[in-house]
Amino acid sequence: MNGSIRSRGKGTWELTVDLGRDANGKRRRKFVNIKGTKSKAQQTLRALLTSLDKGMPMETSNATTREFLEWWMRVYVATNTAPSTADGYGFIVRCHLIPQLGGIRLKKLLPAHLQEYYANALIQGRRDGKGGLSARTVQHHHRVLSEALSYAVKKGWVATNVAQSADPPKPSRTDMAILPPDDVDRLLDAAEVTPYYPLIFTALYSGMRSGELLGLRWRDVDLLMATISVTQSLQRLYGGEFSLREPKSSRSRRLIPMPPSLAILLRRHKEDQERQRTLLGFVPRENDLVFAHLDGSPLDPSTVSHTFGKIARNAGLSNVRFHDLRHAHASLMLRTGADPKVISERLGHSSIAITMDIYAHVLPGLQEEAAIRFEEALKPRGVLEPLVTVNV
Repeated sequence: MNGSIRSRGKGTWELTVDLGRDANGKRRRKFVNIKGTKSKAQQTLRALLTSLDKGMPMETSNATTREFLEWWMRVYVATNTAPSTADGYGFIVRCHLIPQLGGIRLKKLLPAHLQEYYANALIQGRRDGKGGLSARTVQHHHRVLSEALSYAVKKGWVATNVAQSADPPKPSRTDMAILPPDDVDRLLDAAEVTPYYPLIFTALYSGMRSGELLGLRWRDVDLLMATISVTQSLQRLYGGEFSLREPKSSRSRRLIPMPPSLAILLRRHKEDQERQRTLLGFVPRENDLVFAHLDGSPLDPSTVSHTFGKIARNAGLSNVRFHDLRHAHASLMLRTGADPKVISERLGHSSIAITMDIYAHVLPGLQEEAAIRFEEALKPRGVLEPLVTVNV
């Protein structure tokens, strides 16, 4: 990128930056006037050329929210986040934030603008025009915008992060669906006649996340030692492509011991899968996904969720999500007296505090059971006998 300096007289300099040509072949140039010495003008020109080379608008003081968000996506998000995260941020920025807030000058952006955006998003935020977004989704938009504006403060675009003074909607905490053993049996009975049975059984008996299950390879399953190594997760990007990424945290990368029934099921599943793929002309490999189409392509997470909902309804269970299998695994383990720390490690939570917070509703019943077991461990005494009165 080239630039030049021309004296306009009386200590005024005109800086010209060549921006190349537009789609019609027309030459694009930017002119900036500055007062001072020639040395100062040269220094300013170098700074402008450097900022443009980095994809930064020439005048951040007049930059719109759109210009900043596009720059943030290009120079920070694209190089500092996982592909699936960058894809999700890009969808929110392109389809929601820029259309609603992009025309406002960044330095003129106020908390009131954000409050209005949140309110409108709750009423009519869906792109298909069929109503508003959920409070949880709008809250996620707020977090993305706040992260972007924090970067703007760090790089000197603005002095303060106005998102910190805005109040996003707070999603109501819904009761977690806990499957009692009888419902689990009904669900497995309904799933057993479908191709999804091995996936559902593994989810219930391992407590793994949906993405971890769909990204699981045979090389990560040790059928001899009966263990599963969680090393990657499958996510579907907004563009329709699939992305295999490392687990969300170091604790998510873990080794899960399998109960014998799960090891037996996966051994049979592998044999069936290899036989069917061989008949179709595919050569089984250790890098093959455990749960996939017969041609080896990944299962779509949204299709899995939708199909699981149908299976659950066939079992007479409503409002049960695929993720609830993970909750059922943890809750049933807690009720059998498993150490919460072991459960936390098994689930891949970053701390035991997260596990205890999520499953706090299970604890009161466990405390009552523990109190009864304590009494049973000792010989009950005195409580059923008449009190002896001692006169003094």
